[in-house]
Amino acid sequence: MRMSFDKGQSMGQLDRITQQPEVMGGKACIRGMRVTVGMIVGQVGTGQSIDKLLADYPYLEREDILQALRYAAWRADEREVLLAGA
Repeated sequence: MRMSFDKGQSMGQLDRITQQPEVMGGKACIRGMRVTVGMIVGQVGTGQSIDKLLADYPYLEREDILQALRYAAWRADEREVLLAGA
């Protein structure tokens, strides 16, 4: 299943982010591969450059990494709303 997230015009389409129950337990992945958004964000968070990630994971493309970062930013901005009686 491919997903598109529409959170304003700047969010754009995240057509490389997939979630499938049978792949990595349903975590957000890149193009159905066993590469999670969390792994990419974690690597960037430790100071890994996009160029280094592309060299270490030759099956990834620059847009994969950029979409993973946009997806993570979108998720971090979500707000949970508790409903009365829930």
